[in-house]
Amino acid sequence: MVLDGGGRELPEIWALLEASSVALPREEVLQSPPGYTDKREWDIVLDKAMESLIGAFQRCCPSRRRQASKMNSEDHKHEISESALNFVNSSRSFSRREFLLLTGGIIVAFSASESEAAKDVPLIIMDQAEGLVIADPTRCVGCRRCELACTEFNDGKASPSMARIKISRNLNFGPKGLYAGQRGQGNWGNGFVIQDLCKQCPHPVPCANACPNDAIVVKPPTNARVVDLDKCIGCKMCQRACPWEMMSFDSETDKATKCFLCDGRPKCVEACPSGALSYVAWRDLTDKAPPRVVPTAVVSPAKAQACIDCHKK
Repeated sequence: MVLDGGGRELPEIWALLEASSVALPREEVLQSPPGYTDKREWDIVLDKAMESLIGAFQRCCPSRRRQASKMNSEDHKHEISESALNFVNSSRSFSRREFLLLTGGIIVAFSASESEAAKDVPLIIMDQAEGLVIADPTRCVGCRRCELACTEFNDGKASPSMARIKISRNLNFGPKGLYAGQRGQGNWGNGFVIQDLCKQCPHPVPCANACPNDAIVVKPPTNARVVDLDKCIGCKMCQRACPWEMMSFDSETDKATKCFLCDGRPKCVEACPSGALSYVAWRDLTDKAPPRVVPTAVVSPAKAQACIDCHKK
């Protein structure tokens, strides 16, 4: 099986190479070209040329690469082209099999090189979310049914502390905490229970930019920012990056999690008995909600440079 850099099979090229190998016997297609009196000498030249080309392909294909150091896409292409030119210069005529092997190998190797180059580009989320959950503190009764609905639906367990909507931390004293006293919010303040919700941030998305493994991605149809559990390594960098502390963490699975709008049907909205939550079209609330903490996560140099390069244009 021949694969490109993304691990996808290339059936057309494989079929072409197979057909070229089977269509004619080796004795007929590998006759010594002019300039080579000894057929064994020509066989050695051909084998070395194909070995060089295959080597270039293996070095640029992630699934077969064994060396630790990485070369950029242009280096890959240069090496592949050089191998092909060396092969061309070594012969004065081509059989059909040789030509198909050469061109097919170059196509496969360039495909792998392009895929590897794409993987080296850091993930920067630019897409806007389609929806958003908003709250009305004047209607919230502090029952915390929304927290239960969130975890029961998404995690199969009643764990309000892991909910993507945060009520309990503001229930008694509000976002400013105990030091606000009766001048604050919550049951011991002015009575308003503030519901903390994910803002589905526009670019730059703090949690996604801080993730070292590009585990926070955009998920259609709502374009919500979602944690890819297969990529998440449990480093908690996303938690340190969110100014509103809206990232949750499952200690049983060692994975981060966040609101993904339940694919357009938020269970917290459906469970609220007082109508304090609503699912609406997205709008930017990041400049209207004061941050709870100062983010301490560090954005990787590659992502920082990608942002600088983009904003220079």
